[in-house]
Parts: sequence; C-alpha cells; structure tokens
Amino acid sequence: MAKLSMIVKNEKRKKMVEKYAQKRAELKKIIKNPNSTPEQIEEAILKLQKLPRDASPVRVRNRCSQTGRPRGYLRRFGVSRIALRELALRGQIPGMIKASW
Repeated sequence: MAKLSMIVKNEKRKKMVEKYAQKRAELKKIIKNPNSTPEQIEEAILKLQKLPRDASPVRVRNRCSQTGRPRGYLRRFGVSRIALRELALRGQIPGMIKASW
C-alpha cells in the first residue's frame, strides 16, 4: 500500500489539471498558431508559466486503484501487476485465468 499522502497529492494534482485544462489549451493554441504575432506568443508563454506547476498533466502519476502503487501499472485494467494477479486468481476479471503448462 502506498503512502496515503502520496495518493492524496496525486488526486489533488488531477483536480488541478482538470481546473486549468481549458486555460492551458487556449494558451497552447495561441503559441502553436502560425498566424500569432511574436508579442502574442510571448505573452501566452508568460501566462502559461504563471500557471501552477501541478496544473500540467505530465505531473499526474498513474496509480493502482486498489493499492495506490505507482509502478507496474497496467492502463487497460487500471491496477498494478500485483493487484491484477490477485483479482485474476479470485476470478474477478472475466476471461482471465492463471496460466499453467
């Protein structure tokens, strides 16, 4: 089980990303637009830098929904490899069985 403080911090980051997503998208659009003047681009860059760091989606870490483990995360299932194995052994994932040969 991951530290609760790290899980809470990551959830806080997710909310921050959601809050500033629209504003970030607008500023990025101005920066990438070839018709924007250099002054507009510079102003947009400065505004983008003024936003909180945690508003960037890159800072959000994928974590297991069961344990909060940050490593060995499988996107398809939303859990870590360890939790996936436990769920599969209990038969809670349809169609998944333990391999034996």
